[in-house]
This record gives sequence, C-alpha cells and structure tokens, in this order.
Amino acid sequence: MNIPEELRYTDEHEWVKLDGDIATVGITDHAQDQLGDIVFVELPSTSDSIEAQGIFGQVEAVKTVSDLFSPLTGSIVEVNEELEAHPEYVNEDAYGSGWMIKIQIDNAGAYEDLLTAKAYQDLIGEE
Repeated sequence: MNIPEELRYTDEHEWVKLDGDIATVGITDHAQDQLGDIVFVELPSTSDSIEAQGIFGQVEAVKTVSDLFSPLTGSIVEVNEELEAHPEYVNEDAYGSGWMIKIQIDNAGAYEDLLTAKAYQDLIGEE
C-alpha cells in the first residue's frame, strides 16, 4: 500500500498535501483499493466554503457510494475537472492525477493535527 511520508491523512481516508496556504486533497490508495473501480466522482464548485469534516462530494464505485470529507476548513480554489471524464484516475494514481480539490485553508496549524503517514499506517493496519 502506497502511503507517502510527505502527506498528512484523515481517519476518513483522505490525504492532504500543503503548499503555503493551499491544501490539495484526494482519497488514499487504501481507500480507492477498498472501493474498487471508481465510475463517478462528484465534486463541489470553486469558491465554495468548506468546513473541516464537512462533506465536499462523493465517489461512486461499482459496489458503493462514499462521501468525501474535507480535512480542513477554507475555500475551494480548484477542482480536478479531469475526474468528470476520467474517474479512473483515482484508481490509477490516487496521489497524482487522482487529486480532487484544492482548498485555501483558514488555519495552517490545523494541518499539523492531521495524521502522519505512520499514524495512518497504524490506523489501517499496514506495516
């Protein structure tokens, strides 16, 4: 299972990459593996405000539909529009072309409260 050290994670299986006050968010390799083949991704509009732990969209797989939870509070500044035509990017490259949203965050300190790679590994039982 791929769990990049430089990212932070949530117990809802989202990953976060921070660049200044912009957080890029997607679902983890573990989450996409558990969901199976993703057939549709519903994402919000840019400029929407989002609260930490608020639902920002959904991922539909062959077997199930899962809500997506924001790891941080802020305003959505970009969505990955490629996922509308290519939801399989989430399965193929969860930490690259499968990213979902970018948030201009309100509190950079909240990033430090997210799970480290080691803590996320412990959560999902990976070594």
